[in-house]
Amino acid sequence: MNNDKKTIKKTQKRQLQGVVLNAKDKTISVEVTSIKTHTKYKKNYKSSKKYQVHDERNIAKVGDKVVFEECRPMSKMKRWRISKIVK
Repeated sequence: MNNDKKTIKKTQKRQLQGVVLNAKDKTISVEVTSIKTHTKYKKNYKSSKKYQVHDERNIAKVGDKVVFEECRPMSKMKRWRISKIVK
């Protein structure tokens, strides 16, 4: 192994998009809705999940559409960081 040239492999982080439900100090609750297909009946249905997202500058408001990505754990529930606001 050549120690002179260390290559750091940068991984692609998962990104999700959803609507802000609640905005507190540096934390927002985002609901992500996805469409799934039932395995037996082949019927489409909506499924939603809530995520706690870190918002360092408090820029997101209730009702905004945001894109967020995974990051290191910020607290017990927060493992996501806001990327951009789509509106």
